Parts: sequence; C-alpha cells; structure tokens
Amino acid sequence: MTNQFSRTELLIGKDGVERLQNAKIAVFGIGGVGGYAVEALVRSGAGSFVLVDDDRICLTNLNRQIIATRKTIGKYKVDVMKERILEINPQAHVETRQCFFLPENAQDFDFSQYSYVIDAVDTVTAKLEIITRAQQEGVPVISCMGAGNKLDPTQFRVADIYETTICPLARVMRRECRKRGIEHLKVVYSTEKAVRPLEDAAVSCRTNCVCPPGTARKCTERRDIPGSVSFVPSVAGLILAGEVIRDLAGV
Repeated sequence: MTNQFSRTELLIGKDGVERLQNAKIAVFGIGGVGGYAVEALVRSGAGSFVLVDDDRICLTNLNRQIIATRKTIGKYKVDVMKERILEINPQAHVETRQCFFLPENAQDFDFSQYSYVIDAVDTVTAKLEIITRAQQEGVPVISCMGAGNKLDPTQFRVADIYETTICPLARVMRRECRKRGIEHLKVVYSTEKAVRPLEDAAVSCRTNCVCPPGTARKCTERRDIPGSVSFVPSVAGLILAGEVIRDLAGV
C-alpha cells in the first residue's frame, strides 16, 4: 500500500524502511548541521529520535538553520525540531534533552539504547565524550568536523578521522582520538581551507549579541564566532544523514 515512505522503499526496500522505523537515533546538536540531518532522517522513515541541545533559536540562525523562522526565534531548538518531526511523521517517537552535553552529565545518557549516534556539536570536549561513550557501548557514531567559515559544499568528504586533511578541527580530533585509543571514527569533513571572517563590528555578535534572554551560552562568551551560509552546513547535515540511513538500512 502506498504511504509517505513508498518512494524511499523503491530504493532501499521494505526491510530497509523497517530497519529505519525501528531505529533510535541520538542527534547531539540541532543547529545548521544537525537540523538538516534530522530533517532527512525523519523524511526517510527513521522512527525514534533523541534530540540534545541547550540553545534557543536566535535571529542570526535564520541564514542557515532549517528550524529557524521569525515565528520560532526564542524557542528551544529541541522543542521546535520535535514539533517539525511530528508534523512530518506523527508516528515518530521523539525524546528531547534540553542541555549541553558534557562529561559532567554524560552519565545521564544511556548510549546502549541508541541504534546510531550523530555528533553535530562544535566543542572538542563534548565531541570526544560522545564518541567515547558510543564506542564503549558498540553503537555506531558519525561525527561532523568544521562547517563554519566555508563556502564550497562540494569539498565535503566522508572518511576515517585518521585519513582527514586540512580541517583544523579534524587535526585536533585526530590527536585527541589517538590519546584515547580511539582506532576508527567515521567523519564528515571539508577539504576547503577556511575563509577568514570579516572583522566588522557592525555585524559581529561579539559586540551586537541578539541571543534571546536566558540563553546559557551567549555569543559574547564564545571564543570564536564563525561566519556561515545556508548551503554549507546543510550539505554536511544531509551527508551525515545519508551515511546513517545507508548503514542502518544495509544498503
């Protein structure tokens, strides 16, 4: 019988669709990358999600984040993403965790329950903890490297972390993964050299923060504020989702 996933079934088969429907996917970071990853996953039939993010949607998110609209500014990203998932597939199960994942609260997450883990956060400490916890439980994990300050979406690649080049974040992650005995890690990374952001105080969040009241991690407190566009993080997120779908569906 025809249903909303019929076109997907034509490519990955009934068994593949069922595997996705039975999967529980944890996505850490629901921003420019993670939001598009979730979007592709729910439209492909993934049946259960755990969404982890502590941020609210900000005015400056409108240029690249799929859940950011004028109506959603100020709302928590996990709440808006959950609503969007259920509008696409009312049968999906969605758990939201409104927090910033760190080693200090990692014990609150049972990684053994997850079928797949997507790391789309932007801090090394959190990335390493996510990866370590997932691999300790034997759960497949894929990690996104730097997508900020980039303009060429065609330069994204999928590789093992130890095969990456150019990306500064990947360089740091290679070093830290070696220290922790992490032998393999699938990542999405870009071979494009980062563009240096313009130093224009008139449009910088550093001097003109527009984060909603109550935001825990304001731009003024961040070490770096990268530039970004609509067509780079979205591609990284779609590539992440594609890898997860293929791995779970067995295609």
